[in-house]
Amino acid sequence: MADKDLLIVDDEPLVCESLKEMLALDGYRVDAVLSGQAALEKLQEDRYHLILSDIQMPGLNGIELLKELKGRSPDTAIIFITGHGRIEGAVEAIKLGAYDYITKPIDDLRLKLTIGHALEQQQLLASYQTLKQRLKPWTLDEHLVFGDRKMDQLMELVHTIADTMATVLITGESGTGKSVLARYIHTNSSRASGPFVKISCGSLSESLLESELFGHVRGAFTGAFRDKKGKFEEAHGGTIFLDDINCASANLQIKLLRVLQEKVVERVGGNAPIQVDVRIITATNTPLQEEVAAQRFREDLYYRINVVHLHLPPLRERLSDIEPLLEHFIKQYNQVHHKTIKGISKSALQICLPYPWPGNVRELENVVERAVILSPGEFIIPESLPSNLSGGGRQAAKGEAHFTLDQAIDQAERQILLETLDNLNWNRQATARSLGISRTTLFNKMKRYDLTDPRRASRGCEPGPERGRTAGNSLR
Repeated sequence: MADKDLLIVDDEPLVCESLKEMLALDGYRVDAVLSGQAALEKLQEDRYHLILSDIQMPGLNGIELLKELKGRSPDTAIIFITGHGRIEGAVEAIKLGAYDYITKPIDDLRLKLTIGHALEQQQLLASYQTLKQRLKPWTLDEHLVFGDRKMDQLMELVHTIADTMATVLITGESGTGKSVLARYIHTNSSRASGPFVKISCGSLSESLLESELFGHVRGAFTGAFRDKKGKFEEAHGGTIFLDDINCASANLQIKLLRVLQEKVVERVGGNAPIQVDVRIITATNTPLQEEVAAQRFREDLYYRINVVHLHLPPLRERLSDIEPLLEHFIKQYNQVHHKTIKGISKSALQICLPYPWPGNVRELENVVERAVILSPGEFIIPESLPSNLSGGGRQAAKGEAHFTLDQAIDQAERQILLETLDNLNWNRQATARSLGISRTTLFNKMKRYDLTDPRRASRGCEPGPERGRTAGNSLR
């Protein structure tokens, strides 16, 4: 595609020819068609940087063309031509994503300037997206692997808060990668050269945990033969990660609150305050709101640690993450065990996708390590996987009957469709584009799997195959 490919759409042949001739003289490569439907057919053959279209046309009008364009060629800019008495339609088009509109009679100079600005903006956006992908810090971390939209949105937030002093609360089921995310935040902050200190509040007794966190002075208790620094002092200038924060005792919670408020600690048995410069990240697999309601966790401490809340979804809700994680762990354990496994077979992958992964990423990692060791050939095959995967799946995990491979594939496809629709606010046009299928294919699959927008269903409405949602409901 050349740098200046334009398509003119107008039902008046004279308008098409005159505009085509004028813009061709300015160095544009210009095609012209006489209807919206012809424009869609043309888009199947070629791609354009910009479309100049009339709004009022018989058959497929400009607004309908714009909606179709967003699904077929979202990067193409569109400028509308409209009469003075139809400005409202042009304004609606702008809200739906058109770049601008030109009123009749057409001012040649203004038209050329508007086209130039639209193409300039388009080029800047393309450059920005390329640069953004190159600069995404999370693509540089070999331990943080994801492909799901939920995780992409989460990492956008992580990128925003990483280099701040904001206290972070990470929630998620066991094995979802909370400690990996905490370390990632540290390494992508200005504190990366400082220490990263991790301690689990649920792995030690109350007295021992207090001594580990705050240190102790000589003679504070039996066996305290010398002064000892605590984890907060060790983390000075860096980050401390308190895992299982829900296990902290009432007494410890009071001391943690003081650290957050005053940035000082006192060693066990001592009374001299020690200033600490520490960023605090906490994690829990228990809903802290319930702990607060049950008065097992201090409300004031909860609000102190919950300045930024990051929730890691379970792996069963991140199906798009499974394949990249499999590939990542295969490479990792090839090196550890001196193996040369090239990947996972299609039949083995079809077993992994519908499995609910109750142990999340940690369980998947263990499964891959075992499979890398046991696989006799170059690829992981079903026989290399634990029997609970091939015989389990989502239905078996719920105590239901085992299902066939075709049923497993259907179930995985239904889950992917449901998650994508939900992520995109049930915007079918955006969903089809995200999945790389046509809207008709998406509609047929929605009917097959009985997928209905719960908000529309509550009003007794069923989605039609060709009626897109309004721009106000669409996401990027």
